[in-house]
Amino acid sequence: MSSDGMTHAPKGHRNQVCGPGEFQIAAVHLDHGHIYGQCNGLVEAGAEIKWVFDPDPEKVTAFQKAFPGARAARSLEEVLEDESVRLVAAAAVPCERGPLGGRVLDAGKDYFTDKTPFTTLEQLEEGRQAVDRTGQKYTVYYSERLHVECAVEAGRLVQSGAIGRVVQTLGTGPHRLNANARPPWFFKRREYGGILCDIGSHQCEQFLFFTGARDARILHAAARNTANPLHPELEDFGDCTLAADNGASGYFRVDWLTPAGLGSWGDGRLFILGTEGYIELRKYIDVTTSNGPDQLLLVDSKGEHRIPCQGRVGFPFFGQLIEDCLHRTETAMTQEHIFKAAELCLKAQNLSDAMGSALKNSSRPQIA
Repeated sequence: MSSDGMTHAPKGHRNQVCGPGEFQIAAVHLDHGHIYGQCNGLVEAGAEIKWVFDPDPEKVTAFQKAFPGARAARSLEEVLEDESVRLVAAAAVPCERGPLGGRVLDAGKDYFTDKTPFTTLEQLEEGRQAVDRTGQKYTVYYSERLHVECAVEAGRLVQSGAIGRVVQTLGTGPHRLNANARPPWFFKRREYGGILCDIGSHQCEQFLFFTGARDARILHAAARNTANPLHPELEDFGDCTLAADNGASGYFRVDWLTPAGLGSWGDGRLFILGTEGYIELRKYIDVTTSNGPDQLLLVDSKGEHRIPCQGRVGFPFFGQLIEDCLHRTETAMTQEHIFKAAELCLKAQNLSDAMGSALKNSSRPQIA
């Protein structure tokens, strides 16, 4: 188990959906460790990594140890000019992900970025325009659903009607900080975007997916620094309440407050309440037990059920993404869904910022 979420890179079984050389990709801007999870999933589904590029040669060397077939590119341009590359995977500094995506799409390639895909609403709009302009795919690695087997199984159960119509989701996304191991950008608000924009992007995406909503409103959002005075720009706690266009509601909490004693980098959970039952996901650890991660608890009209999912469900998203890129379909995830999830986390962050500014101003002494 990784000591923090930044180095968490799940591996699954090989389930190739394409032949040798049919889907060549590149990995660029390796600023976040999620790039390894992104590439693991794609390679297991049949992708071949032709190129790797990062300005830091040490990152390139480390990546090539994990993926020996990847050739070191001299520049991003060398990658973008290679017509055999169909998709570019990237985990750049968050504030650079949107602009990088525009360059990739304009080069005629699909783009697979780590979350959060944008740090401003302006970047989001530019991303939408780039997709409309080029016809290429802007895809996001929402790993807390896509690369978690109990979440994949929960999606299957919900879509089969196992708990009826979903009424509410309640998500927690705690992470271990490990401040000494974090890069400088991690603590700069303009660069990481704020906690609701960053970790909250996972929660907004899951809310839309499990409720089946196409849109939602942010009813409440707040974030603050509770325990890290040495890093004043870091938000280590945030929460948000949402209302969907189909009547469902949602609440989530995210934080960087995981204690040292937990045997995982975060006790991520999700509760999905339906009209005929409910599901609880214990994603990365089942505290005080030996059950392991990927535990799904289902309560329905027939009783109480514990479903261990690790190693039994797989990660179908990656094969679906490759097939979507090859056949220009939208099976893995629609652009509408991707951009709406990004929009909600950005609006939540902006509302939190506005509330924080209002509170600061109201606490100042008034001058007569």
